[in-house]
Amino acid sequence: MEKRVTFSSTTIGLLFALPMLALIFVFFYWPSGQALFWAFTLEQPWGGGNRFVGFRNFIQLLEDPVYWGSIARSLVFGLSSTVLAMGVALLLALFTDRELRGSRLYRTVFVWPYAIAAPALGLAFRFILAPEAGLLSLINHAWPGLWNPALDGKDAMIAVIVAFSWKYVGYNFIFFLSALQGIPRAQIEAAAMDGAGPLRRMRDIQLPLLTPTLFFLLVINITESFQDSFGIVDIMTQGGPARATELMVYKIYFDGFKGLDYSGAAAQSIILMLLVIMLTVLQFRFIERRVHYK
Repeated sequence: MEKRVTFSSTTIGLLFALPMLALIFVFFYWPSGQALFWAFTLEQPWGGGNRFVGFRNFIQLLEDPVYWGSIARSLVFGLSSTVLAMGVALLLALFTDRELRGSRLYRTVFVWPYAIAAPALGLAFRFILAPEAGLLSLINHAWPGLWNPALDGKDAMIAVIVAFSWKYVGYNFIFFLSALQGIPRAQIEAAAMDGAGPLRRMRDIQLPLLTPTLFFLLVINITESFQDSFGIVDIMTQGGPARATELMVYKIYFDGFKGLDYSGAAAQSIILMLLVIMLTVLQFRFIERRVHYK
């Protein structure tokens, strides 16, 4: 007979939940409330009170072409890194699911990158993709100036996209492999007996059954690309060269902590939150309907 744990008093349950509720309030609701308050006020850089200005901070941002540039770069970064991270992870999961030689080792190794902190990852890729060392130095020796993230904005954007995608390949790999192993083997074997090759089986059987996982990872990857990219950008490029990698999340930090524009940075954080919510709603509105649930 199944045993269930019940609390004889509601107070006991609330006491168990109280630490988590306190953490959520201190690290989420309180900062969010402060950001919302600062966004509608003019906060003095060195203290001394604030003054209510309504939507003035938002109007100034939306009239600034530099800020619109950071939005465009963030969208490009989010889309590119999501496609790359999910595409590579799906390919690795498909090969691992086929039980190739060493597949058990791959299951462990592919997960490790996600455990690396973003600043450490950015520092590693800053040396890996440096134009004056390693393989890329040989390429630059053969074709001078072909790769230089310090001077070329396109190269810098490619570098941060590759670094961010490498981190999330392991995260996506876990879900893809679990979803693939949840597909009944009888369906795959029946298709193979009918003469369908690996690519045909992947297109007609595996991918349609993976659509719930694909949709979930699409939402997560796009959301994280707007929020979790700060550490990599800060270590690798610091938003340069010439603002080429100044994403929305990095501009919030730069304007708030270096430019001391607390009100403007707070307004930017509100816009970033609204943009992420809008993108999530659009994905549920237009993409979720194509998902085939079992």
